Amino acid sequence: MTTNLETITLGGGCFWCLDAVFVGVKGVDDVQSGYCNGQGTAPSYEQVCTGRTGCNEVVQLRFDPAQISLREILEIFFLIHDPTTLNRQGNDAGTQYRSGIYFSTPEQEAVARAVIAELQGDPASTRPIVTEVLPLAHYFAAEDYHQDFFAKNPNQGYCMAVAGPKVAKFRKTFARLAR
Repeated sequence: MTTNLETITLGGGCFWCLDAVFVGVKGVDDVQSGYCNGQGTAPSYEQVCTGRTGCNEVVQLRFDPAQISLREILEIFFLIHDPTTLNRQGNDAGTQYRSGIYFSTPEQEAVARAVIAELQGDPASTRPIVTEVLPLAHYFAAEDYHQDFFAKNPNQGYCMAVAGPKVAKFRKTFARLAR
C-alpha cells in the first residue's frame, strides 16, 4: 500500500469530464468530484449552478508521485480543457466552470505556475491562459450521484457528446499514462 500520496484539486469545466479522464490515469489512486473556493458550507449542486456560491466544480485527485508526476497530471489537465476561456468550457458558462488549480503545498504551486508559464511561452499559444492558481479552500465533496458519473452513465447525452471525446483525446495523446 502506498503511503506517500499527494492531493491536487482541479477545475476545468464540468466535473463529469475531468472525472471521466482522471479515473483512467495510471498513478491516480482516487478521483472525487466536488466544489471549492467559494463561500458557504456544503453547498448543493443546485446552489453551485446558480453561480452565487463562488464555488468551482472540481475534481480532487489523490495520486502517487512515484507513478505519475504533478507535471504530467497538469499536462493532461491542459489537454482536456480550454484554459483560455474565462468562466466557460464549451456550452457550460459561469464562474462554477472556471479553470483552476487549487494547490495544497508551495511545491505544487511552483509546478503549476511553471507549467502555465511554459504553455504561455509557446509560440502556438495565441490567447492568454486564465487558469487561476490558488490555495485550496472550502472543499466539499459533491453529491453521490456525481461521483463516477461517466462510468455509471456512458450513454447519457452529455457524456457521449462532451466527456467521451475528452477521454478519447487523453487516451490518444497520453496512451502511456492510460490504465
